[in-house]
Amino acid sequence: MNRNKLKSYAPKARRAFIQAVTARASKFGITTSKIEPVQVQGDVALIGGQAYPRKVAEQRRKLEERIALRGFEQVMEEAAYTWFNRFAAIRFMEVHGYLDHGYRVLSHPEGKATPEIIEHAEHIDLPGLGRDKVISLKLDGTKDEELYRMLLTAQCNALHAAMPFLFELINDETELLLPDNLLHSDSLIRQMVSQIDESDWQEIEIIGWLYQFYISEKKDEVIGRVVKPEDIPAATQLFTPNWIVKYMVQNSLGAKWIAVYPQSGIRTKMEFYVETEEQSGDAKATLASVTPAALNPEKLTLIDPACGSGHILVEAYDLLKDIYLECGYSLREIPKLILTKNLFGLDIDDRATQLACFALMMKAREDDRRILTNPLHLNVLSIQASDHLNALELIRHLPGERRIELLPNSDLFSETIAQPTLAINTGSKLNRATVHSLVELFQRGKTLGSLIEVPSDLQSHLDILKSDIEGTTSANSLEGQLQLHSSATIASLMMQAEVLSRHYDCVVANPPYMGLKYITASIKEYAARASLKDHSADMFSMFIERWLRSQPTGTYFAFMTPFVWMYISSFERFRYSILARGSIRTLVQPEYHAFFDSAYVPICAFAIDTRSRQQIGEYFDLGKFYGAELQPVKLQEAVQNKSANWRYSVASSEFAALPGSPFAYSIPSELRNAFKKRRSLGSLASPRAGLATGDNTIFQRYWWEVAFDNIGFGVTSIDETKHRSEKWYPCNSGGPFRKWYGNNEIIVDWQHNGQRIRNFKDANGKLRSRPQNTEWFFREGITWTKITSSFFSARIKEAGFVFDDTGRSAFPIDMSWQKPLLGLLCSKVGGVFLSTLNPTMSYTSGDIGNVPVDDAVKSIDCSLVDRLIEMSKKDWDERETSWNFSSTALLGSKTTCLSQEIEAWNQERTNRIKETINLEESINQTLINLYNLNGKVDKNVDEAQVSLARPNPLSDVKQAMSYAIGCMLGRYSLAEPGLAYASSGNTGFDASRYGDFPADEDGIIPITETAWFSDDAANRFSEFLKVAWSLEALKENLRFVADSLGAKANETPMDTIRRYLSRDFYKDHLKTYKKRPIYWLFSSGKEKAFECLVYLHRYNESTLSRMRMEYVTPLQGRVSARIEQLDRDIQAASTTAAQKKLRVEQEKLKKQQAELIKFDEELRHYADKRIKLDLDDGVKVNYGKFGNLLAEVKTVTGGSDE
Repeated sequence: MNRNKLKSYAPKARRAFIQAVTARASKFGITTSKIEPVQVQGDVALIGGQAYPRKVAEQRRKLEERIALRGFEQVMEEAAYTWFNRFAAIRFMEVHGYLDHGYRVLSHPEGKATPEIIEHAEHIDLPGLGRDKVISLKLDGTKDEELYRMLLTAQCNALHAAMPFLFELINDETELLLPDNLLHSDSLIRQMVSQIDESDWQEIEIIGWLYQFYISEKKDEVIGRVVKPEDIPAATQLFTPNWIVKYMVQNSLGAKWIAVYPQSGIRTKMEFYVETEEQSGDAKATLASVTPAALNPEKLTLIDPACGSGHILVEAYDLLKDIYLECGYSLREIPKLILTKNLFGLDIDDRATQLACFALMMKAREDDRRILTNPLHLNVLSIQASDHLNALELIRHLPGERRIELLPNSDLFSETIAQPTLAINTGSKLNRATVHSLVELFQRGKTLGSLIEVPSDLQSHLDILKSDIEGTTSANSLEGQLQLHSSATIASLMMQAEVLSRHYDCVVANPPYMGLKYITASIKEYAARASLKDHSADMFSMFIERWLRSQPTGTYFAFMTPFVWMYISSFERFRYSILARGSIRTLVQPEYHAFFDSAYVPICAFAIDTRSRQQIGEYFDLGKFYGAELQPVKLQEAVQNKSANWRYSVASSEFAALPGSPFAYSIPSELRNAFKKRRSLGSLASPRAGLATGDNTIFQRYWWEVAFDNIGFGVTSIDETKHRSEKWYPCNSGGPFRKWYGNNEIIVDWQHNGQRIRNFKDANGKLRSRPQNTEWFFREGITWTKITSSFFSARIKEAGFVFDDTGRSAFPIDMSWQKPLLGLLCSKVGGVFLSTLNPTMSYTSGDIGNVPVDDAVKSIDCSLVDRLIEMSKKDWDERETSWNFSSTALLGSKTTCLSQEIEAWNQERTNRIKETINLEESINQTLINLYNLNGKVDKNVDEAQVSLARPNPLSDVKQAMSYAIGCMLGRYSLAEPGLAYASSGNTGFDASRYGDFPADEDGIIPITETAWFSDDAANRFSEFLKVAWSLEALKENLRFVADSLGAKANETPMDTIRRYLSRDFYKDHLKTYKKRPIYWLFSSGKEKAFECLVYLHRYNESTLSRMRMEYVTPLQGRVSARIEQLDRDIQAASTTAAQKKLRVEQEKLKKQQAELIKFDEELRHYADKRIKLDLDDGVKVNYGKFGNLLAEVKTVTGGSDE
C-alpha cells in the first residue's frame, strides 16, 4: 500500500469535500453568515428566487435545525466526511465485486471517464429507482449528471439495509448536500479513483489509513491545546500499524487460546505470538489454578474500547475465524458468530465507528457472500451523549407509564395558572429511577467515552427495564409514536451501558493520548470523582486504569501507548497499578519512526496477563533499527530467537524493586542490584523543584540585558533581598548540556523577596506563579538541566542563585557530600542510573533523589572534581556571556602576533579537553569498581561528552573582533579587566578608564563597506590591533584576520574586514547573545547605505539626534558629491569597460542615496520623540520601539530566546 499517496490525497480530499458541501448549502440559501427565507407554493419551494421541488423545503428545515444545534462549520464537516466515507466504502466494494448488480458505481473497469453504472443504467434494479425516469434521462443524452445522482442515491439507499450505520436512507438533509458536478473530470469521485491506485483497495486496512490522513489537518489544528469535545477524536486518534495490531491481538486473544490449548495449530499462524520463559514454581502454580480447562469459542469476547476505524477488531476477526475453524465450525456460520457474539467496540467518533462496522462487514463478506442480504446487529457503538435528552419526557412515554387523576381537576379558569389536583403515576418506580440514572450517566458521553463506568446498582436494573420496553412496537397513534421513540432512545442508552459494563476475555486498544495540560475540565472533574486522579497524567493512563480495574482476574489486556509511562514520575502510581493487577506478558518498544519514516512517534505496545503477578515477561527494544519497514522484521526475528540481543526476559516483580518502579527491562541484574542494596541520593541531599514565575518573559532576563549594577550578586538568603535595592538576581535555569560549572546567564526579578512574582495573578485573581521551595534560594548545592536533548549534566551551584523549575537543584544535608555527589551525577555510572530511572531526557527531582549512592562514593578523590570544576569555570569565563568575563584570552601572553596567540590558546584548550577526559575516566573507573559494574559500564569518555569549547581559529578571530567592538563602544577597556561600563543611559560613563584605546565618544560606531568615516568599525579595529598587540605586527595581524574570515581574490585585508563587519558580524552577535543583542544595528535598509552599532547601555534620548547630525546628514552630502564626481569620471573614461564599471558604482550609489533620504526622514521622526529605554523591560521589548530603523527586528522581537 502506497501510504505516501494516501497521506497526500486525504487531507486535500477533506478540504475539497467541505468546500463542495458548503457550496451545496449556499445553493439552497444557507451560508455561514445568513439563511435565505424559503417560500412554499404548491409543489415548489422558492429560495432566493430559484424554484426547487417542495421536498427541498423540509430537507432544508432539518439542515437548519442541525446547524442551530451544532454550528455551520461542524455540520459542513460532518456532511463532508459522511459523503467521503460513503464514496470510499462504495469504491472498496466495487473493486472487490461486492455490489449485487455487478457494475462499478464510481469508475469503469476499462478506465473510461463515465462510471460503468451509467452505461447499464436501464438494467439497474435498486430500491426506489424509477425505471421509466432512468430510461428517460439516459435517452435524453444531456442529463447524465442528474441520472448519476439518482443512481448514486439509489445505491446508497440499497446499502442501507445491510449497513445502516454508514448508509442512512437518503431522503433528508444529507441528500441536499450531495456534492455537484460528480461526472466532471476533476470531480471528488474522479480524484478518489485516479489518485489512489486500485491495488491499494485490496486490503480493508486502507479504510483506516484514509481516515487517519483525512483528519490529519484537523489533528494539527487542535493538537497542543485544550480541545472541545467534538475535536477530541482528531486530537487523540492514531491509526495503528498492522504488525503492532497483530502483536497485540496475538498476545492477548491468541495467548488466551494457547494457554488452554498449548498444542493448537493456531500457534504457528501467529507470527508475532511470543513464547514466554519457563515460569517459576509459584507463578506456574498460580497460572495452573486460574487457567480454565476448556474454552467455548462462542463465549470468547474481545472489546476494543477505543476502536477508531476498527483495525484491531478486523485483526481479531481473522484470529477468531481460525479458532472457529480449528473447532470444526463451517466457514459459512463463522462470520455471523464472530460479529454478534465475539467482537465489541466503542468510540466517541461517529465517523470512525461507521468505518469500523464497514470494515468488519467487508471481512465477513469475504467469507459469506450472503452476509449483506441478512443484516446483522453489530456490537460496535459510537457512544452518544444524553445532554439533550429530558429524562422526564422519556419516562412519560415509557410503556405502562400513565398519569391518573384521583380527583378531577375542576379548574374554572383554564387561562390562569393551573390548579393543583390529586393524581398518581402508574408504571415502575424502579424503571423511572433507571432512566434517570442512564440519562445522567451519559450527559458527557461524547467527552468521556469509554472512561464511563456503569454503577453496579444500575447494571442490576438494566435487564428489568429492557424487558419492559422490548415489546414496544405500536406506532399507529401519536402516543404510540412517542412511546416507540422513547423506547428506542432508552434502548440505545442501555446498549451503551451494557457494553461498558460487561466482563470480557480480552481488552485490546490503542487508547486516546492527551496530556494533562490539554485535558478538558469535565474530564479532570470526572477523573477526580471516578478515583482516576492518580492516573490523570494522560488520557491513556486513565483509560487503561478504568478498564484494568473493571475486569476480572484472567482477562488479557493489550495496549499501544506512548512509552513515557514506563519511566517518568507522574506515571508512578500507574505502574504500581499494573504490577498489582498482573504481569507484563510481553512489551515491544519500537524505534520512533515505526509508523512510517516521516512520522516521529515514541510509543510502546504491551500485553498484560492478570492471572499472576510473578510471571517472566519478554521485552523487545527495536530502537536501534531505523525505519518502518525494518521494525516488524526485527520483532519477528527476536520472537523466533530468544538469544537476540534486543530481547530481554524480566519478571515484572523485578521492577517493583527499583525506586519508582520504572520498567527498566534492558538493564543487567548487577545494575538492578545497585538499587536494591544502597541508599538513595535523596537521603543525603534534598532535590527540589524551583520557581515557576508564571511568565518568564516578564520576570526573567539574560543578565546582559539590564544594568549590571541592578543585579544583586552575593546574596545568601531570601531575607537579604527584602532590603536590597537591586531588582534582578542570578538564577539557575538549566540550559544546554554542560557539566561541572556554567550556564550562568539568567537573572530573575526577586526584588523585595519576590514581591511581584508572589503576587502575579490572572484576571480572576488566581495566582499564576508558583514560588516554591524559596527557603532553598541562594544556597550552595548541585544544579542540573531538567530537560535535555542529549546527555544528563549537573553543575556546581554556587551561593547567590535563585533556581527555577528548569534548573532544578539538590542541597546536600552535609556539604561534605557536595563534590562526591556531583562527581557521581556527572559520571558514566550516574548517567546509567538516571537513564534506568528515566530514559525520556526529562529529569525530575524524584529521579535525582532515587539515584543509588554507595557509602564509599564519599571517598572518591574530590581534588579531581575540584579540578574539573576549575577547568569548566575557566572555559565558561572565557566567553563574553559570562559576567566574570575579563578580556579576550588572546591578550594573555602579550605576544605581538595574533596567530601565535590563537595557536597557544587552542593548545591550552586541547590540553584542557584531554585532562578533562582523563579525570572523568578516573572517576568513572572508581565508581564502576564501587558498584561492581565492570563489564557493564564503560569508563571511556567520548570527546562529544566533554562540555568545553573546542579549538576553532575562525571563532577565535570573531571573538577577538567582538571584544574589539566592545572596547570601541565602551563596554570593555584594554586598560582594565571586566566590564568598564554596563549601566544605563550613558549615566556615569567615565572616558578616562580606557587608556590608549579610548571608547567612542558617543557610543556610535559606523559600519559601512565604503570607508566614509574615519572612526568606522574597520578603521577602529585596525587601531585596536595596533594598541592591543603592536604597530610592527599590524600588517601581519590584519592579513591573518582577513585570511581567517575568508579573504576573496583581489581583496585587501581591510576590504575583507569591512565585508565581514557589514554582512556577518551582526548575525554572529545575535547568535552569541541569543537574540538579545547589546550592540544594536541601526540600518537604512537592504542597500546598506548607512549602518551603525549603538551600545544598548550607552543609548539615551539624544543618541538618535547625534547619529543623524554626526553621521547620516554628512553622509548624504558625501554620497551626492561622489555621484557628481562619477558623472565627470564617466565622461572622461577612455574605454567602454571603464565607463560601465563607473556606471555600476554610480547606480548603486543612487539607490543608496534614495534609501538614505528615506532613512533620514524616519530617523528624524524617532529622534524628535526622544525615546527613553527602561533596560528592565528587556531587549525584546525595547528593540521594538524604533520602527524600521533597526535590523533583524523580527528575529529579536518575534522569536523565542533560543
